[in-house]
Amino acid sequence: MGPMIEDDVMPVFLINGFLEAGKTEFLSFTMEQEYFQVEGKTLLIVCEEGDTEYDKQLLEETNTAVVYVEDFSQMTPQWLEEIELLYNPERVVIEWNGMWNQDDLKIPEDWVIYQQITIVDGSTFDLYLKNMKPLLGAMLRNTELVIMNRCDGIEEETLGVYRRTIKAMGRKADIVFETLEGEVEPEITEEDLPYDMKADVIQISPEDYGIWYIDCMDKPERYVGKVVEFTAMVMKAPDFPKNYFVPGRMAMTCCEADMTFLGFVCKAREARLLENGNWVKVRAKVAVEYWKDYGGEGPLLYAESVEPDKEIKDIVQF
Repeated sequence: MGPMIEDDVMPVFLINGFLEAGKTEFLSFTMEQEYFQVEGKTLLIVCEEGDTEYDKQLLEETNTAVVYVEDFSQMTPQWLEEIELLYNPERVVIEWNGMWNQDDLKIPEDWVIYQQITIVDGSTFDLYLKNMKPLLGAMLRNTELVIMNRCDGIEEETLGVYRRTIKAMGRKADIVFETLEGEVEPEITEEDLPYDMKADVIQISPEDYGIWYIDCMDKPERYVGKVVEFTAMVMKAPDFPKNYFVPGRMAMTCCEADMTFLGFVCKAREARLLENGNWVKVRAKVAVEYWKDYGGEGPLLYAESVEPDKEIKDIVQF
C-alpha cells in the first residue's frame, strides 16, 4: 500500500467522494484484505453518516476504532491530535464528506497523506460535474486512484469523456471503471479523436488542444513519431537548457482557482530567440523520453518549425 512509512509520521489514507458513492463499501472491502492489515490500531474517521454501517465484527477483527465527525468545524489539527493521543493508532483512515471542500482540510504537522482514493458514482457523475465542480476538483487534485462504479448502461464514448475530465482535474490519477460484471476499459480509439491521426501533419485546432494534451499524456505511445501542429504560448524557465522551451496554454481544469499551464517540453533551435508570453505555431515530432520535470518519461517535442502566431484568447476546455 504505497511507499514505506517512516516511524515519526502518522500515515493517513484518505477516501473521498460524494454521499452514496460507495465509500463505506469500498473501505469495508479493503479492510478485510490481507495487504491492508497492520499490527497496531487503525483509527477510522468518518465524516458523514451514509446509508451503510460498518460491521462491528469487522472493526473488532481489524482492530479499528471509529470516530464520527458531525461538523467540519470539529476537524481542527488540535482535535485530530487529541484523538490521536486518545486512540494511539498506527495509521488513520479518513472517509471524507464530499460536500466539504477538501482544500480546507488541515491535519497535524506529523500526519502525512500516504494515499488518496476517490470513489465516484458513474450514474450521477455528470450531475456533480455540472453543479459541484469546485468540490470535485478539490477531491481529485491529488488523488492517486479514481474508482468509478455503477457504470452499467453508460456508453463507452461517455466514459471516455469522463476519463478525460477526471485526468484534467487529477493528473496523477489511475482510473478504474466498474460495472456489476466487473471492470470495463473504455477504449478511446484513434477514430474517436477530433483530429486526423493518419495525417502527415496532425492539425490540433485551438478547441481540441485540451483533448490532445490529455490524450498525449495518457497514451503518449500512440503519438510517438507523429508530427503535430498547434498554436501555443511560450514558457521558458530560467534553468532550462537554451534549446528548449514549453509551448502550452492556460487551462481551467476545474474552477477559476485552478488555472494551470498545460504544455510539453519542446526542443527547438529557435528556442533562445523566443520570449515568455510570445504566441507561436509549432510543428513538431513527438517522442517519449525521460525529463526530470515529468518525474520520469513523458512526451518530448522536437520542433520542425516555430513561427509567430496570433494569440488565442479562449481558455482550454476538455
